[in-house]
Amino acid sequence: MLKGKCAVVTGSSMRLGIGYAIADALAAEGCAVVLSGRRPEEQAKDVVEALARARGVAVHYQQADLARPHDVEALIAAAVARFGRVDILVNNAGTNHPHPIEDLPPAEWDEIVAVNLSAAYHAIRLTLPQMRARNWGRIINIASTLGLVGHPNVSAYTATKHGIVGLTKSVALETAATGITCNAICPGYTRTDLLIRVIGELADIQGLSHDEAEGKMLDADQPSRAMVASESFGALAAFLCSEAAAQIRGVAYAVDGGWTAR
Repeated sequence: MLKGKCAVVTGSSMRLGIGYAIADALAAEGCAVVLSGRRPEEQAKDVVEALARARGVAVHYQQADLARPHDVEALIAAAVARFGRVDILVNNAGTNHPHPIEDLPPAEWDEIVAVNLSAAYHAIRLTLPQMRARNWGRIINIASTLGLVGHPNVSAYTATKHGIVGLTKSVALETAATGITCNAICPGYTRTDLLIRVIGELADIQGLSHDEAEGKMLDADQPSRAMVASESFGALAAFLCSEAAAQIRGVAYAVDGGWTAR
């Protein structure tokens, strides 16, 4: 379905993650993929080679710290240099540091805003002109259930994910009369490296074991009481890149075990 196209997926260098699952699903449809992450290229080599071997597509890795606009620019430039174009942009990279707001260090607030929200803006502004030139493109922003509802102790993360949903709607309206779509996916709890770290930090705050903190989170927020499988997001992203989804614009899809149904 996507043969001949190129996708950039940020925050995709770890196999246990939403970004990698999305990259894998797009590669399965024949799409060349540019992975990115903070890890040095040598540390990501096994992931790149495994994906290329499994899906039979070209895979490139670009180290990028998306808190720095220059790295976002370098990422998009590398994709264009390697494949000549960016047809699909998946803004997945994210970070979080849970604290009550009065204890949240300003430096951590700035990092969360830069990675979760500003990086998406930079990537969109850099890729949208070429999508307009071809009158085809897919922009998928990974938000969160916390882009739809609030939650204590994660004010910066919640603010940025609400911002991502708003950014998605605005870009969708700006491109509504074109062949470009922009949508958001709002994951619930998913077993990713980021969530595992955050659960550990919350466990420390609450004086619980990791398993106790995880169980408490699921019981409180996710009615299914089960983590969402990363592969679910890959399947949804592939659908949003299909022609069947050509008139789905500005939607924020909650995949959250019933969290936002209440």
